[in-house]
Amino acid sequence: MHDILIIDDEIAICSSLTFALEDSYQVSTATSAAEGLDKLNERSFSVVLLDWRLGESDGLAVLEEIKRDFPQTVVIMMTAYGTVESTVRAMKLGAYYYITKPLDVKELLLLLDNAVEYYRLSAKVKYLDEAFSESYGGIIGKSKALRRVFRLIDKVKDIDSNVLITGESGTGKELVSRAIHFLGKRKEGPFEVINCAAIPEPLLESELFGYQKGAFTGAVQNKVGKLIVANSGTLMLDEVAEMPLSLQAKILRVIQQREVTPLGSNKSLQADVRILSATNKDLLELVKQGKFREDLYFRLNVIPIHIPPLRERREDILLLIDYFISRICKSMGKKAKQLDADTKRILLEHHYPGNVRQLANIIEYAVAISPGQAITKDDLPEYLDAWASLNENKQETSDPSAEISINIGQSMLEIEKRSIEATLRHLNGHRKKTAQMLGISERSLRDKIKKYKIIKE
Repeated sequence: MHDILIIDDEIAICSSLTFALEDSYQVSTATSAAEGLDKLNERSFSVVLLDWRLGESDGLAVLEEIKRDFPQTVVIMMTAYGTVESTVRAMKLGAYYYITKPLDVKELLLLLDNAVEYYRLSAKVKYLDEAFSESYGGIIGKSKALRRVFRLIDKVKDIDSNVLITGESGTGKELVSRAIHFLGKRKEGPFEVINCAAIPEPLLESELFGYQKGAFTGAVQNKVGKLIVANSGTLMLDEVAEMPLSLQAKILRVIQQREVTPLGSNKSLQADVRILSATNKDLLELVKQGKFREDLYFRLNVIPIHIPPLRERREDILLLIDYFISRICKSMGKKAKQLDADTKRILLEHHYPGNVRQLANIIEYAVAISPGQAITKDDLPEYLDAWASLNENKQETSDPSAEISINIGQSMLEIEKRSIEATLRHLNGHRKKTAQMLGISERSLRDKIKKYKIIKE
């Protein structure tokens, strides 16, 4: 439901409009210019219905202030004294439309529908401008590995083949999904995301497929599922590896038949939706373990796109740092800052187990607490100092002979296993240090030790 603010000094009009609109919109009211501006500062509104005369206040002056401070908000002027001249003045100041009293409710509802659609499209244009002015689809980088991702996005954006996006947590899998959608032929359609790991299993099916009133206890009204909401657009299945097996079969049928049957209904609905999936897990390994359907895997993995971790594209780190500093300083209302030499070295040497998301959090922390224009190492999170010390100790105590040989044609899984085993031996079985040296989380290390059946020597 979109939020609408009515600013009118007549309480009766505020009450009657609220009654007329509350079934379709979330309505708030204000009976003075000051109260209205206060409410706009407290929360965002899609549309403002603004009276021309507000006691001693001039509605046009209020309009001008709203468009200056809240340019995305759509303003519709209301007056009992409409003239061509006043209409032109209101439009020049940014009013979306001009409606005369007494208001025709049917006309007003139609006008509000159009105004809300205009607001939605304006918000989308704003997002696209901000996201794509800085980079390719909002993805920052110039590394060879990332340029390959850009080329793949460009090749697949205008086709309907399903895409499986893989990469560690924090690498930007949703950004890649958004780039594919908003740069491609489906950009005018909706883009919907559903996190398969964040929604309990019983609710996930209803979120995807929707349901009919009375389908189960608590289904008091019809609900449209994401697969239909995303019709003519794109649905991203984030953390798809967490989807229950029982639901995997139903998603497979949707992909094959292009039809969706809401819970409690016997009627199938056509679903023209492109599916993009994302995961930080090895889906093929899950297939071998019987935890993911093989047929669904091949349906989703028509075109694979792998996003490399940040530690494998270090030439992108400084670009990302500059981008985050600029964006975060702007959002916090601070003057632009820059890193000193020591801080830059520390950030370039860090392994970033949390990838781009972790770097963004580090910069946000540093910008927030840095007292001056230069960000120093004292402004960084404490765990980075510990990491830097660990690296220095590692360099001082490292054994030049502590190497492993790799044979041509050896599988990546075997190489990863041997690397973990050798690093554990080198650090006397210390798992925390092993995880830090390998640039992965302790949880990930534990999972890999279990996966490869590694026995600590």
